[in-house]
Amino acid sequence: MFRTIRLGIPPTVFVAALLLAGCNGSNAPSPQAVPPANIKGASEGATPTTPGDEEHGHKPGKFGGIIVSIGKDSYHAEAIFEKGGKVRLLTLAKDESTILEVESQPLTAFVKGDGDADASSFVLRPEPQAGDKQGMTSQFLGQLPSEYIGKRVEVTIPTLKIGAERFRIGFKNSVEVHAAADMPVKVADEEEKKLYLTAGGIYTEADIKANGNMTASQKFKGFKARHDLKPAPGDKICPVTLTKANPLCTWIIAGKSYEFCCPPCVDEFVATAKESPADIKEPEAYRKK
Repeated sequence: MFRTIRLGIPPTVFVAALLLAGCNGSNAPSPQAVPPANIKGASEGATPTTPGDEEHGHKPGKFGGIIVSIGKDSYHAEAIFEKGGKVRLLTLAKDESTILEVESQPLTAFVKGDGDADASSFVLRPEPQAGDKQGMTSQFLGQLPSEYIGKRVEVTIPTLKIGAERFRIGFKNSVEVHAAADMPVKVADEEEKKLYLTAGGIYTEADIKANGNMTASQKFKGFKARHDLKPAPGDKICPVTLTKANPLCTWIIAGKSYEFCCPPCVDEFVATAKESPADIKEPEAYRKK
């Protein structure tokens, strides 16, 4: 059950209800700057940031969003990406179970697609929850520009103030794209060697040789997973998560090639091939209908 903390912040303070990404807090005010030309719809006075400089959300929150720290875990927030492109932010205290109220005000955010050079701006407006004090809020709600809906995105809030402190925060929708709870856990190194380098079930010595006599973590070292929850009809899908498969993440089992979304899924599928071979279907069965 949540407790509530109220911050008595003067009206002149620009509050960061977006308490998101543990990022470079400072007591010294930052100079105002004109956003760079590659930010569409940005207004003068906003302080631009370089995406990737912040500590981004790394675990799922109570409501299925992303918990992100701010000020080296001095505060937290949960960023929730909802259907239709809505972005909801819940401000939390240090322990993540306590609601944190901050001064009610609109927040300007910048969003860019994964791998994009350009960013667009949108506004997160205060949406006080029941029990929030007058003039305070513990929730903000915004709408992504239409071109970013359903895509992997990165959101940055250039400048947020909590009391006299100033923070820069950022977060991604990686949890929405592929929830951590749905990801198989990577096996330990010794277990991994035993899993991949010994035959069993329909996983044969010939398969081990065809896969280069190595483990998935060796073969896919440096592999960057890009999980797509919305494969199109006809697309190959990962046998484990049923997300869109990546042809760069392929493993031979029973002499046949299977495509996966990420290496941990290969772990799980190989284990199934050895322990419950009857559960393994033909490669073509793993295709979006």
